[in-house]
Amino acid sequence: MAKDVVLEEARRRRRPTRQGTVLSEKLIVETALRMVREHGSAGLSARRLGAALGADPSTLYRYFEGMDGLTLAMGEELIGRALAGWAPSGRWRDDLRALGLRIHGAYLAHPQAALLTASRVTGRPREIAADEAILGILRGAGFGDEDAVRIYHAYIDQSLAFAALDAGPLALTDKARASDEERWESTYARLPADDYPNIAATAGLLAARMPHSAYPVALEMLLETAERQLADAGDLAGAGAED
Repeated sequence: MAKDVVLEEARRRRRPTRQGTVLSEKLIVETALRMVREHGSAGLSARRLGAALGADPSTLYRYFEGMDGLTLAMGEELIGRALAGWAPSGRWRDDLRALGLRIHGAYLAHPQAALLTASRVTGRPREIAADEAILGILRGAGFGDEDAVRIYHAYIDQSLAFAALDAGPLALTDKARASDEERWESTYARLPADDYPNIAATAGLLAARMPHSAYPVALEMLLETAERQLADAGDLAGAGAED
């Protein structure tokens, strides 16, 4: 039998912790995000989180169904931060561009958490609100339901996949990240043109571009393709009406 949902107010610890704070779901999630950012996913446990909050680790289970529930709440928090302050303008392509960049940026602000949560489905209110907004933008632009769902699928998976991909280097040590980026000049730029003519011809461009995220370019390509499909569908509809 599924557990009854206990409202935040009912779950909140009424007495201050040893550090003088009153526990809440928001405080626990924010503390967990900070711990993951500072120590990586291996540094997050109920015991360590309880110690950071000045509370018994068992208290955390009044708020979340285990550490996996806390992970989902962290993902929900990142989506919520992406949505904060955003409002649709009515220009569907501008709106999807802005929201996609916000989602990508919110996850990259917490790269270690991004690696934990980008592939998860929380089913929580802010994630649902984001999905509703994206589908609403697409349907409002004139896409049919099948096309709206197809583009939504590509759009949200692209945003989250690039968030996870780009979070990887940010989660490395500074030395390891610098070493990876430097190889475009130390290795690729020095390959012999006789053996690797295409790399040699573009070595300077590769060195300048590859350390940066390709997400803005990929997002623009997706939106351009969607816009062409919408225009083509309108042309077909117009031709059908003339016939």
